[in-house]
Amino acid sequence: MSGGLLVAGTTSDAGKSVLTAGICRWLHRQGVKVAPFKAQNMSNNSAVVVDAAGRGGEIGRAQAMQAAASGVAADVRFNPVLLKPGSDRSSQVVLLGEAIDTVTAGNYRALRPRLAETVFETLARLRAEYDVVVCEGAGSPAEINLRDGDFVNMGLARRAGLPAIVVGDIDRGGVFAALFGTVALLEPADQALVAGFVVNKFRGDPGLLAPGLEMIRAATGRPVLGVLPWRLDLWLDAEDSLAYGRVLGRPAPPRGAQWLRVAVVRLPRISNATDAEALATEPGVRVRLTVEPAELADADLVVLPGSKSTVDDLAWLRETGLADAVLAHAAAGRPVLGICGGFQMLGTRIHDEVESRRGTVPGLGLLPVEVTFGARKTLAQAAGAAFGSVPVRGYEIHHGYVSRADPALAPLIRHADGRDEGAVAGSVFGTHWHGTFESDEFRRRFLTEAARLAGRAGFAVAPDTVFAAARERALDLLGDLVEEHLDTAALWRLIESGPPALPEIRATLA
Repeated sequence: MSGGLLVAGTTSDAGKSVLTAGICRWLHRQGVKVAPFKAQNMSNNSAVVVDAAGRGGEIGRAQAMQAAASGVAADVRFNPVLLKPGSDRSSQVVLLGEAIDTVTAGNYRALRPRLAETVFETLARLRAEYDVVVCEGAGSPAEINLRDGDFVNMGLARRAGLPAIVVGDIDRGGVFAALFGTVALLEPADQALVAGFVVNKFRGDPGLLAPGLEMIRAATGRPVLGVLPWRLDLWLDAEDSLAYGRVLGRPAPPRGAQWLRVAVVRLPRISNATDAEALATEPGVRVRLTVEPAELADADLVVLPGSKSTVDDLAWLRETGLADAVLAHAAAGRPVLGICGGFQMLGTRIHDEVESRRGTVPGLGLLPVEVTFGARKTLAQAAGAAFGSVPVRGYEIHHGYVSRADPALAPLIRHADGRDEGAVAGSVFGTHWHGTFESDEFRRRFLTEAARLAGRAGFAVAPDTVFAAARERALDLLGDLVEEHLDTAALWRLIESGPPALPEIRATLA
């Protein structure tokens, strides 16, 4: 078997990533050797993949999650092109895990043919190795201004002969117009590959939706393959920080008498916002993403997360008054944590001739370290111990490195090979490692220390929260939703045999 499927969407955040993961988990349960694939992703939430030779590479966080749903190790081929926005007009291009260029919309066009051929070749190799490859589109295939040269949506489907399904988010409203319009705006050869629809995030009486499902079938000649219900507990491994609400996760009641309030600054170029997800799985820990200085004043723990543009986001902190709020929080002896770019902001100076090219700029001065940006990006999995002997694992994605530090400064983590990592000075903590809070013992110990520094004596950390189990439950739930709410027999036919003969929809635009 060498089947394939493209999961397209009416919009960004319509549910492509979670539906792809759910289909992968369903196929994996059937004993199918399945792999996810997203030709090109635009996201600053990335994961590190280390190959057999020990080389590190980056892929979108969603594709790492989909690999876990498929029961396979993450591979740079699952997301051959990753665009990491550094500003409104430029993005770093990561090709098969390695950063190769920084482009604007103008010079991206010159690079696109090379990216497209790499994508097509990579998908062909994966289809030769796996029974099924489930591909995720990007944005919407109806972005007709981008159709010329497209290798992510219908350009990929047409080149590889993939049947496509289109998912729409009914919670946004206008889902039937979005489903019809998506197909109607496509060229006839593209329309011929779109074989069905999925309605996502439905809440209410399914009977009220039934007439609309029949009408969209009559109008397009294509069935609705299922209606997925709204589930509040599907929030882990978001592809973009904008997918989160203001409050992250669904916090369970505290085990002790008090809550621990965590404020994560939503930087303009926030990266790997998923670092805070493990905190939000803890009972009694309320994690809020914010851009309001007042909410930092009301928090127990303030987190400066990663950033794709450290110097620019540091300037934004100062412009918005958030920098003063961070300084006041630390001056009061309450805990502040900086992760990767956030750690770099906490230092005394940043020397950057690579990312922002601003030269030397002052940091917030909360940690006695200086950071210098190097041309080569550090990409690695990491392991060590913190708080003496508490095991911790993480991963590194950064250009900046600590070039000078106070010799008396205590590290937050000690590498397995004995090197120091990060820093602790009073109530201020910093590390370049992402993903550390997925280590359960480390997370519990850090939260206990943060509660002590914040004066939250009534907060008690839960001894039985296992982050890996929470993620696995979420993946199983996605597989359950596909099995229970989609026409899986129709999905099988599409994957094995491709799309049936389908009518063309004539739109006035065409």
